[in-house]
Amino acid sequence: MAAQYLESTTRRPDNETNVDVQLQEPSLADGPDLWRIARDSRVLDVNSPYSYTLWCRDFAGTSVVAHDGGAACGFITGYARPSRPDTLFVWQVAVDEAHRGQGLARRMLDWLAARGHRFMEATVTPGNTASTAMFESFARDQGCELSRSPLFGAEHFPEGGHEPEVLFRIGPLSTAD
Repeated sequence: MAAQYLESTTRRPDNETNVDVQLQEPSLADGPDLWRIARDSRVLDVNSPYSYTLWCRDFAGTSVVAHDGGAACGFITGYARPSRPDTLFVWQVAVDEAHRGQGLARRMLDWLAARGHRFMEATVTPGNTASTAMFESFARDQGCELSRSPLFGAEHFPEGGHEPEVLFRIGPLSTAD
């Protein structure tokens, strides 16, 4: 579900970093690549290719895609919560295998935080230590509180075996001031 995150398993050599990777709002052309990156992660709940393309159209302003040499290599999808427009909800975070371990996911999160929302939310399963560490470091570096509260229990999912989702709420973000 939300804020599924895959990054830290493969390291590139120290002289190869993600500094040349460009961050920008996704476009319609990025939809198939977002779907591919999610599918290839083998850990994210993969949505339909249509949904990723639609996301690139309707939520481009609250999402980010990373390009290296013109090819998409990571993304974060998010949206402003309708009942709390000052809150960015992070839906999915993914970095392709060749770019993992260099802080690209965190760089994309920082880029989104600079877009002016006062709070950031995401849900994280208890077993997702990579997402937990990323959001904890983000909150710490932003000088923000990170609160956790249960949001969805396993009973909220149609198929057995899905872990509960814990709501992480970070803020107020200093970049919103």
